[in-house]
Amino acid sequence: MRRIHSTIDTNSSQFLTYQRHNQSLVDEFRQRDFDAKHKRPQKGLDRLEKQGKNLASQRVEMLLDPGTPFLELSSLAANASDNGEAPGASVLSGIGIINGREVIVIAGDGSIKGGAWFPLSAKKITRALDIAIENHLPVVHLVDSAGAFLQLQSELFADKYHGGRVFRNQCILSGLGIEQVAVVMGHCTAGSAYVPTLCDYSIIVRKIGACFLGGPPLVKAATGEEVTVEELGGADVHASISGTSDYAVNSEEEGIALAREIVGTFRKRNKAIIDKQEIEAPYYDPEELYGIIPDDVKKQFDVREVIARIVDGSRFHEFKPDYGETLICGFAHIMGYKVGILGNNGVLFNDSAKKAAQFMQHCNRSRAPVVFLQNITGFMIGKEYEHEGICKDGAKMLMTQVNLDVPKFTVMINGSFGAGNYAMCGRAYDARFHFIWPQAQTSLMGSEQAAKTLTGVKVASLQRRGEVPTEEEIQEIHDAIAKDFAQRSSAYYSTSELWDDGIIDPADTRKALGMAISASLNKDFKETANGYLRL
Repeated sequence: MRRIHSTIDTNSSQFLTYQRHNQSLVDEFRQRDFDAKHKRPQKGLDRLEKQGKNLASQRVEMLLDPGTPFLELSSLAANASDNGEAPGASVLSGIGIINGREVIVIAGDGSIKGGAWFPLSAKKITRALDIAIENHLPVVHLVDSAGAFLQLQSELFADKYHGGRVFRNQCILSGLGIEQVAVVMGHCTAGSAYVPTLCDYSIIVRKIGACFLGGPPLVKAATGEEVTVEELGGADVHASISGTSDYAVNSEEEGIALAREIVGTFRKRNKAIIDKQEIEAPYYDPEELYGIIPDDVKKQFDVREVIARIVDGSRFHEFKPDYGETLICGFAHIMGYKVGILGNNGVLFNDSAKKAAQFMQHCNRSRAPVVFLQNITGFMIGKEYEHEGICKDGAKMLMTQVNLDVPKFTVMINGSFGAGNYAMCGRAYDARFHFIWPQAQTSLMGSEQAAKTLTGVKVASLQRRGEVPTEEEIQEIHDAIAKDFAQRSSAYYSTSELWDDGIIDPADTRKALGMAISASLNKDFKETANGYLRL
């Protein structure tokens, strides 16, 4: 493959302006990320110390093979909800390596309201288990949960994707023969008691671990029976009497060491075969991405410059370079793995949509996972394009994308709006992993277009009622709508609601994708034998 020829002047005033802007955004992200992991009310930290417990992050560090990477997922979940009371949605999850095996780790955070599940906690755990199912990854649960946060029970109990989906997913994993291990490091109360009992192996720590459908206060209220935590559901009760747990241990450290040992007995799966070569660092420095991405989501840039800084050797075989030029397609390698890449260089026209559908067929036939780099305002609109069949051509792109056999991966690198989000494998389209950069935005349309549209609707409604707003009042309406739309389209709002699998530093994109691709290959994929269509 040819090396991409970069035209970026790293000494230009524009590059340096963009670099300062994006470096500040990355610094903000890193600070928010650090706070979500480590900043806790002193009361919660004191309680953990008194109980002899470690923080969730400390537990995960002990669990993983030393010196190996950990791909944390949705570290800033719930950052814009629940009044910020549940950083990380009270759960730490991600992909790590234990005794040489890639696994999903889900760790409850007992420092936040005893590890109680908020609505987004259930959503985050469910997503982690979805990833385990999609990629056939074993799961280690580090359980420390007081059960559902009762004040918000109506938002996490009864619906299809509420808390019950967690246990449903555990059952699906079991049916697929995918192993799960639980280490009970706190109280597993009510529904959360099912997490360890649905696992293949269950370890419980004496004195701090307990498991019961109803704790001592509820038992007394319901039956009048007085019983201690240890008598009701402590480690020795479940390891020696009920058989609910398989092992009782004396410390968290002992429990984690035992979990590592158990994972080491799991069979190593044969990975799906795709083309692979020796890993080669990009020719261009990935940190130059800070000076390439503009300081305004409306400003354009050449996505080839992004590709050059995330693929091996900055080498890229571009497909159909002179056709459908607002969509760049081609083959490259990321951390040694051959992939097909689709990256936006403007609005999607008829030709770019057809080019995408044609190229994705090549990816499917050559068993190349597909990476989508989203920077898209949508499909082109207007009489000319409707007559040319923009809806029909967009449907070709969407139909091909949805029915790909190979794994898909999405990175939102700037704007992602309207139906363009869908065609470029948005959240609803089953990418194995979906990441977002700190400055990226996603919504039905841009905040300015939305503000103009909704302001016009509001003003027309007032006029129908006989009210005539002044220019100042119209501007106030516009500004309020624009502010709300911008806030709800930001990367932080997206990741708070788990519309993605986490914000990542642009310079870490190839590492995140490399780990994600590797994890995805634990599950083989079918090959559909269809004739090739030149669209």
